[in-house]
Amino acid sequence: MPTYAYRCRECTGTFELQRPMSESGAPAVCPDGHADTVKLLTTIALTGSSSSPAPVSAPAPSGGCCGGGCGCG
Repeated sequence: MPTYAYRCRECTGTFELQRPMSESGAPAVCPDGHADTVKLLTTIALTGSSSSPAPVSAPAPSGGCCGGGCGCG
């Protein structure tokens, strides 16, 4: 179940709640009982490992503003 972070506008405290994604937009009450809260945007860091190397990308095109494909370069 995802964890969502909130900030209380009355006491300025932050807190987290675990709730289903279907309830992510539902109002949240802070632990001190205040109802004026706002959901915070959080980032997720994904890490992992792989036994195979990362694929090698093709070199970037050169020439002109778009790589020369339109005849500008």
